[in-house]
Formats: sequence, C-alpha cells, structure tokens
Amino acid sequence: MIWHHLCAAARLSDGEPLGFKVGDRRVALYKIDDDIFATDDVCSHAFALLSSGFLEGYVIECPLHGAMFDVRDGKCRSSAYRDIAAFKVEIRDGEIYVQLDGGAALEPAGDGSAGTNP
Repeated sequence: MIWHHLCAAARLSDGEPLGFKVGDRRVALYKIDDDIFATDDVCSHAFALLSSGFLEGYVIECPLHGAMFDVRDGKCRSSAYRDIAAFKVEIRDGEIYVQLDGGAALEPAGDGSAGTNP
C-alpha cells in the first residue's frame, strides 16, 4: 500500500467535500468535526462525483440519483447500490495523506488545480 499526499489539512472545511484525482482513481476527502475521511469520489451507481454531493453527518449523498454512503466505511446506506471504497487517512505535519493500493501519482482534478472539485 502506498501513501499519497493530497493537500494541507487547512484546505478542508467542515461539511465541504473536496475531490482529487490520483492516477486513474478519484478520491474524495471529508472533514467532519476534527476527523478526516476519504472514499472513492465516484458513485457506484453511475458516474457522478460524490465530492459534488450533499454531506449530512457522516453520509454523503450522490448529486445524481441520491445514493447515500457512509464516509467512515463506504457502506451504501440507501437502495441496492454497491459500497464504495474507504481509505485510511493520516495527517503528517498538517498535510493529508491517503493510503491507496498501487503507485499512481497525484494529478489535478478537473480544472488543473489539485484538491478542487471538478
């Protein structure tokens, strides 16, 4: 497993997900109180970015069809959609690292600036 640097922890605001692209994988970060969580950023139902969805408590709602996932473990909390991956997060010297399998390098998400919603 490889750790990938995503951004400074100070970039995250409570209740406002941020999306990133790490190689071919999209990752969403969520700050809830003093905890930070990471999941796949793409809904398991259809291509929609969860980082553009609605976060309430520990549940992110897909902006496309309303599928809901617990950001702590990736479990689907609505419908019969598949769970999404949840990733380990570490904060080192104020920087956020996420553990993913594979060795992909961080790439910008969407508009060319890493850590912004596309």
